[in-house]
Amino acid sequence: MATPLTDQEKRKQISVRGIAGLGDVAEIKKSFNRHLHFTLVKDRNVATPRDYFFALAHTVRDHLVGRWIRTQQYYYEKDPKRIHYLSLEFYMGRTLQNTMINLGLQNACDEAIYQLGLDLEELEEIEEDAGLGNGGLGRLAACFLDSMATLGLAAYGYGIRYEFGIFNQKISNGWQVEEADDWLRYGNPWEKARPEYMLPVHFYGRVEHTGEGVKWVDTQVVLAMPYDTPVPGYKNNTVNTMRLWSAKAPNDFNLQEFNVGDYIEAVLDRNLAENISRVLYPNDNFFEGKELRLKQEYFVVAATLQDIIRRFKSSKFGCRDPVRTSFETFPEKVAIQLNDTHPALAIPELMRILVDVEKLDWDKAWEVTVQTCAYTNHTVLPEALERWPIYMFEKLLPRHLQIVYEINHRHLQKIAELYPGDNDRLRRMSLIEEGDPKRINMAHLCVVGSHAVNGVAQIHSDIVKSTVFKDFHDVEPEKFQNKTNGITPRRWLLLCNPGLADIIAEKIGEDFLTDLFQLKKLLDFIDDDAFIRDVANVKQENKQKFAAYLEKEYKVKINPESIFDVQVKRIHEYKRQLLNCLHIITFYNRIKKDPNKHFVPRTVMIGGKAAPGYHMAKLIIKLITSVGQVVNNDLVVGDRLKVIFLENYRVSLAEKVIPAADLSEQISTAGTEASGTGNMKFMLNGALTIGTMDGANVEMAEEAGEENLFIFGMRVEDVEEMDRKGYNAKEYYERLPELRQVIDQIRSGFFSPKEPEMFKDVVNMLLNNDRFKVFADYEAYISCQEKVNELYRNPKEWTKTVIRNIAGSGKFSSDRTITEYAREIWGVEPSDVKIPPPNEPRD
Repeated sequence: MATPLTDQEKRKQISVRGIAGLGDVAEIKKSFNRHLHFTLVKDRNVATPRDYFFALAHTVRDHLVGRWIRTQQYYYEKDPKRIHYLSLEFYMGRTLQNTMINLGLQNACDEAIYQLGLDLEELEEIEEDAGLGNGGLGRLAACFLDSMATLGLAAYGYGIRYEFGIFNQKISNGWQVEEADDWLRYGNPWEKARPEYMLPVHFYGRVEHTGEGVKWVDTQVVLAMPYDTPVPGYKNNTVNTMRLWSAKAPNDFNLQEFNVGDYIEAVLDRNLAENISRVLYPNDNFFEGKELRLKQEYFVVAATLQDIIRRFKSSKFGCRDPVRTSFETFPEKVAIQLNDTHPALAIPELMRILVDVEKLDWDKAWEVTVQTCAYTNHTVLPEALERWPIYMFEKLLPRHLQIVYEINHRHLQKIAELYPGDNDRLRRMSLIEEGDPKRINMAHLCVVGSHAVNGVAQIHSDIVKSTVFKDFHDVEPEKFQNKTNGITPRRWLLLCNPGLADIIAEKIGEDFLTDLFQLKKLLDFIDDDAFIRDVANVKQENKQKFAAYLEKEYKVKINPESIFDVQVKRIHEYKRQLLNCLHIITFYNRIKKDPNKHFVPRTVMIGGKAAPGYHMAKLIIKLITSVGQVVNNDLVVGDRLKVIFLENYRVSLAEKVIPAADLSEQISTAGTEASGTGNMKFMLNGALTIGTMDGANVEMAEEAGEENLFIFGMRVEDVEEMDRKGYNAKEYYERLPELRQVIDQIRSGFFSPKEPEMFKDVVNMLLNNDRFKVFADYEAYISCQEKVNELYRNPKEWTKTVIRNIAGSGKFSSDRTITEYAREIWGVEPSDVKIPPPNEPRD
């Protein structure tokens, strides 16, 4: 095995991250020292590592600013159609390294920092993750922003600048404990506050019908303060903007309601307004119908639409075009993409502005709204679909309720004409669901108010058409599309796995970083022994590095020759971490039963956060940690099996674990995971997938060949058939002795001797009330894991399978996804025009 390169040797290598020029290095050192002195007001005698991180971040930011301003000037001059991606979540992670890579500065910064006697990796580790998302949906938004900038699209991400992002997870005595994520404590070097663009957002109040039209009056006003973050494309000088809104109380907030003696109380009450942007709701695939959440959803939408309309009116062609009537050109110049139903209020809000403020007639306003808005559906789980109670909606947004009623009235009139007498269909397709309380179905609002509706993997889009929105698809089939998700290869290959990126570039050149389909060329080297060896060596280096990290952080020593078997994602019953757990215990029991037999060693790593109120998910974490306690301390087992729960899984930890993984667990019940993107990250980084035919796994199997993945278990039609016949978990429990042993161990307190009853809820759910049919796939899963062991015993064949997977992962670039959105939904063409670079900042 090759000896790992030292840092200095790596530094001397010509890598795909760019060659450092001496001039660049000298300038970066000078700029670094200037920022340490003038921005941070420190010198080397008193500076802390965090000061050094901030000095470097400001140095790198200087290289962004000229490009950022130039990009916005370019958009003003050319006035392209602008894309507005509305999302309540942007899970950005860290920014420093990504920015250096996209600007081609990584090697120059590395060399400069080295010459200053500092370590770049250590400085990178100081940066806080911007954790403004729960999981896949928010991370997808981040990948999309990277791709939109790389493809030269005039795009903006709009969301909320949460003061506290996704909670930090601590594991205490095996249980998840949440801590607030105070990510802004030390400041954020990447954002720029824009108080000059602060906008009012209205809540509550009442509706008046006057001679001049409808007015929304006596409202409570909250101000939306924008903070802009630059989003650089990859080496094309394009820098787009992510604009996040922060809630501020106006100076007269509540003062009018108090007499002079309550002035102090009134000022303290400003917090009520500012709470809107205080904290991210930590639920993934689960709807929480709290008023504060509805406020957040309207807050981002109301501020964003004012911003979009201001920009449209001031653009060269917008409302100033004398040939076209006002707002007729709006859909030609503006695209709004709704990332799930969270920004669904954009539809009634745009209607309110067009009808009440801009005085368009209803039909014209509706045509503009529908042509402008498009909706991405991210889940088919019923508990995840947003349904807001009408009493809450009416109190908070009385005018919008009237508009939703009017949208629904006209929509149902059309349906009644198409299907006379079909009252059941009217009920199913209504935006208003009867019941106590009555609710607004936000997904129906999105479908009716958008010109395009897409799922996020082919199988998911098919399910959307055939079940969730079947009635709507019957009426407007042309509205429904598929856009399979993707990931940015800059962060998820070049940044997190430079060793692999380098050996790929040696074989096929660097262009794969912006055209991932070029990875297919790697199939030409499938029998090249040197390349096979290089791929295996890179994986082994990554494993050793991650093993060292685990030893340092978790005080646990693992066998770097073992299979690194990884499942990292939010903890949720449908993702079936429990199935993984059953395999761990089965494997443990087999070692105990036959301790002298040769077993392929395995280190199972499971990571992910449970929503704080999700009892079963928290219990699943406790079960995994309890099983780990028993397994890891069993001398008979030794290093043949280790179980590690990866605490506080987040973007920056994903960047470490994914390149080190051998096996990627993607084992959701068929028909429940809309797409997945973690599955794509593992595939691109040379892990093999064990998975069900669910989400994007289906397309991964198509691209790499099903024989190159470990596919097991029920397909969607099998699950549907089982739902018709009825799922009986006890049948499997009675029939499969290994499964019965595992369940009896959990039930008897084998893994919780001090509290034998601890996991009774888990066992009861699995036996009596398991919507996700864990036992039905157990047998197939265990036997598929045997195939994993068999292939791992043959390192060369394993690595060849890895290469086939990497070669097949080209489809899963977010560049491909965004190109499809651009052409098929937004009506724009990606551009490879490089904006002329600005003069770089120099002293």
